[in-house]
Amino acid sequence: MYISGTERKSSQAAKTALVYLILSVFCALFGAVYELFSHEVYSFYMIYAFGFPLVGGALPYGILSAFHLSKKSSSALAGNLYHSGIATLTVGSIVRGILDIYGTTNSLSRYYWFVGIFAVAAGVVIGSVIPFLTKKT
Repeated sequence: MYISGTERKSSQAAKTALVYLILSVFCALFGAVYELFSHEVYSFYMIYAFGFPLVGGALPYGILSAFHLSKKSSSALAGNLYHSGIATLTVGSIVRGILDIYGTTNSLSRYYWFVGIFAVAAGVVIGSVIPFLTKKT
């Protein structure tokens, strides 16, 4: 039996912040283990790859959860673009770190930054504009 008055459901923003926090820890551990076996060759892209999910995901969603500011009317497109942008920046940082540690370059790795920043910005803009465009009934 469930008593709805005594149970407190966690918000979607809190769950999202927790997922991003777990991803940040995973990226930090991945970078540490990868560089442990890299023969003392280091890359700042690999070391700080955890920063994208931490600062771009866990921090904003943690703030939304703490102040109970989660938007119920936000667009799925905006959320998907934002999450995809954070994922693209994280993967791009890891790929660049791997290339730096290996000692090579790739001209295509710069597109991770363009696509990631564009997706994050588009997600923020669409998420900010959609609530003003929808009719309130």
